[in-house]
This record gives sequence, C-alpha cells and structure tokens, in this order.
Amino acid sequence: MPAAALSPTRQIGEREFVVLMASLMALVALSIDSMLPALGEIAADLNAGEPNRRQLVIGVYLFCAALGALLPGALADRFGRRPVLFGALACYTVLALACALVTDFNSLLVVRGLQAFFSAGLSVLPNAIIRDSYEGDRMARMMSTTVLVFMAVPMLAPSYGQAILLFAGWRWIFGCTALLAVAVAVWAWLRLPESLDPANRQEMRLGAIGTNMRLALSDRGSIGYVIGGGVLWAGMFGFLNSSQQLVAEHFGAAERFPLLFAVMAGTMAVANLTNARIVERFGARRVSHSALFAFIAVAILQIWRAFSGTEQLWDFVMLQSAQMCLIAFMGANFTSIAMQPFARIAGAAASVQMFLRSILSAVLGALIGQAYDGSARPLALALFIGGVLALGLVLFSEKGRLFRRLHPPATKQL
Repeated sequence: MPAAALSPTRQIGEREFVVLMASLMALVALSIDSMLPALGEIAADLNAGEPNRRQLVIGVYLFCAALGALLPGALADRFGRRPVLFGALACYTVLALACALVTDFNSLLVVRGLQAFFSAGLSVLPNAIIRDSYEGDRMARMMSTTVLVFMAVPMLAPSYGQAILLFAGWRWIFGCTALLAVAVAVWAWLRLPESLDPANRQEMRLGAIGTNMRLALSDRGSIGYVIGGGVLWAGMFGFLNSSQQLVAEHFGAAERFPLLFAVMAGTMAVANLTNARIVERFGARRVSHSALFAFIAVAILQIWRAFSGTEQLWDFVMLQSAQMCLIAFMGANFTSIAMQPFARIAGAAASVQMFLRSILSAVLGALIGQAYDGSARPLALALFIGGVLALGLVLFSEKGRLFRRLHPPATKQL
C-alpha cells in the first residue's frame, strides 16, 4: 500500500514519505558524525584524560541507543507510531540542549547516554512505518531509497560540525542539532499519517510483548540476518570510533578529515542509489549475498596493506570506501529480509531486531575502536572476521542456500 493511502485525512506522497523517514533517521546520525571533528576539542575542554577516552562520546551514544531500541516498537504496536515518535523527538531535543550545557566529561557521557536511550525510537520507528506500508523486494527498495536520502547526513555531518567550530564552540553543535529536531518534528506532526492498522494493535502486557519479541528472534530465516548485520556494522562502528585518530593522527590528514570522511560515506549513497534501482529486479538476497562475498575479499586486501608497513592514506581511503559501499548493499537488504515475516508485529520486531543488531555493533565497535594501536591493522582484522561470521550466519538462516529470490506470498506473516 503506498504511503499516500495510509490516512484519508493526511496526504503524503511517496517522495515526501521517503525524505521524512530519512530525516528522522538522520537526526541520530547527526548526533554521531557531527561530533567527529570536535572530539579533540571536547576532550581538551572537559579534561577527558587518556587519548582513546574521547571515543566514548561516540561509543556511549551507540550503546545506549541500542538499549533504548528495545522499547519503542512495542509501545508503537499498542499506542500507534505517532505518539511514540513525537515522544522520542521531544527527548532528543531537550537532551541535546542539556549536552550543550555540561561542564565535565563524565556529565557529557551521562547526558549523551540518556539522549540516545530515550530517542532510540528515531531509529526503530521508520523501519516499522515502512514495513506497515510495503513488503518484499519493494520494501527493500523503499528502505534502500530512504537510506540513500539519509546518507547525505553522514557525508555532510563532519563538515557541518567543522563549520560550526569555525564560528563557535563545540556546544553549538548540540544547540543547532536541537533546532533541526524541532523542524523535523513540526514537519512530521503536520504531514505524517498514523501507519499502524487498528487491527494490528497489540496488548500492552509484558507477556504479550515478550511473546512478540520471542517470535521475532526465533524465526530462523530472520535471525541470521539480524546478527550478521550486527557483526558487519561492528566493523563500521569500529572505524567510526577511531576514524578521527586514524585519519588525523596516523595518516596526518587532520585538515582533510571532513572531506575524506564525506568521500568514504559518499560511496554508501552511491550504493544505496544503485540498490534501489536493482533490488526489485535481482532480489534482496542475490544483491546482499554478492556484496558479502566482495566484502570479505576487500577485507583480505585491507589486511595485506595494513600489515605491509607501506600503506598510504589513499590506499586506506580507497579500500575503506569500497567496504562502506559494500555494507550499504547489505544494510537495507538485510533489514528488509529480517523484517519480512512480521507484518502484524512490525513494531516489536523492529525494536528487538534493532536492539540486538545495535548492541552487538556498539559493544564490538567500541572494542575495535579501543584496540586502535596507531595503525589500521586492528580495523582490517575486525572487518575480515565480521565478514566471515556474517557469511556463516546468513548460511544458517538460508539453510545453506544462497542467492534465492524473496517472494512475499510464500513467507509466513506473524
């Protein structure tokens, strides 16, 4: 069902629907990526101490967002998508302003954690809303198109943060982010219809919520893609945590960091554009499985270059760009395949899948970041291990059969 048909009282076209979903997701990315150029200044201003400790500004946010993802979907299955969404937007805005006012590093970490936890619905609910509206490979196309629009933020966020630092302190990054959240909230209030079918409203009982989440985690055809996505994104989060140190310090390109980050993130936008065009033709499984094999191959090249002792900045940028491109071919498709069986409990499924995927990627990504030793070796090894583990998990979900087409009518709906 197209987004425009979700409500007789609100009319929203497919393009506006995609951009709005992307904007909601982008607020979370903005809270992460816009901080990267400011990590050194934040650490110095708030006396963070040991150099790798600055990574906690990112790591704590990712971890707490993962914990918070467990709740919003179940609430949205009972009360609807809109009330939970606007609650998350309000928490995001207020706590962003609180981050701008802290006076020590530990307080910043606490407030960042609270912001991530209580605004986790901004990551969860777009997946549920899209699942309410589409299914099968068309859902994969819509998710990929949404991520394509969303990818403008990771590309531009470091430059956005750097631009603010040129004219004001790092605290203004949080203040400007809060203003953007208010603008998105007004837009969603005026234009976004309630997508939950009244017939699919769930009881607000712990037993019912637990049962729905257990169903979402016990489906063999889904769980391998959830965990596999988590270990793949752990490598990306490991890069995110250590990217400022890698590029600015190891390769000595501090002034070019925002530009280089935009180049690497830009490959993800290109991949999502391509995926949106081809996924309905070739199928989400065929595209993502091919990308997974390519990801492992590129990781082997990264290990070779990182351990050669002669790796240059452009070697690293080229190979890491390829990996970010390939993970984009997997991200939306893995999510779509994992969500396909859960039409009736889309909110609970989106929450528990986001929780599991995010907690894995946040914890493992933080460990990868903390393993930074002044070289790209730990990251290269982590990406290879993650790719191999993801392949094993996908093989488990597919019972050893790769490259099949996804046919919605043949898939059980829970």
